[in-house]
Amino acid sequence: MILLQQSRKILMAGILILVLTITTACGGSNVAQLDRSTSTPAIGRDVAYAQLERGNSPSGQSFGNWVVQTSQGLIKDAYVRDNNKLGVVISPDVRPNEVRPLAKSLVQGFRKNFPNQDLTVLIYAPDKKLIVTAKYDTQTSQIQYT
Repeated sequence: MILLQQSRKILMAGILILVLTITTACGGSNVAQLDRSTSTPAIGRDVAYAQLERGNSPSGQSFGNWVVQTSQGLIKDAYVRDNNKLGVVISPDVRPNEVRPLAKSLVQGFRKNFPNQDLTVLIYAPDKKLIVTAKYDTQTSQIQYT
């Protein structure tokens, strides 16, 4: 039983890293522009609020949308602030032992889209309580978890 749990954990982390790496490498900003231009949301107060919440810049908003769309249901909501802070709300399907590998995958994808700067990834539980903070330092290329 423990072997099955370990295998599932490794498989989930590997799949997420693979999806983030391939999509980031292949998609770039063209995918984000295509998503914005093809989806025409209804005009209303809720839509403007949702767009504002995903990012406070066009590139941040596109990355936030991309994270939610490619997470295969693991991430329910995401936001990017100042192109160096990513916050995500995970689904109840994410197990506690999968949170840290998920944070590492998000840092790697975030770093590729917003290079040459220190980054912070905040992981929130489904009830919106902060559970993990991952800080990436460009000078040391290390991730520190709190």
